[in-house]
Amino acid sequence: MATMNAPANERRHLSDRRTTHASLYKAKMNALDWIAMVLMIIGGLNWGLVGLINYDVVAALFGVQTPAARIVYVLVGLAALYSIYTAAKIGSETPPRPLPG
Repeated sequence: MATMNAPANERRHLSDRRTTHASLYKAKMNALDWIAMVLMIIGGLNWGLVGLINYDVVAALFGVQTPAARIVYVLVGLAALYSIYTAAKIGSETPPRPLPG
């Protein structure tokens, strides 16, 4: 006589039983994503210090309006633009369909 429920030992072999919808939609970050994130963190902390105690770390390290300081500011700005692009790309992707069951 057939039963409605599968035996426990057969159910264990179904890999999709333990896979959640959220775990299927995890995006991996590449090297450019990590570099952009680090630059944005540096920029955010620098702006936080400028706002709180009027101390510009980039200017202190590289000089006020020197070419090196300007390069750092431009790189932080480019990282922010890249992150906007990445966020828009992730937001426009269609998430996977929920698993049955």
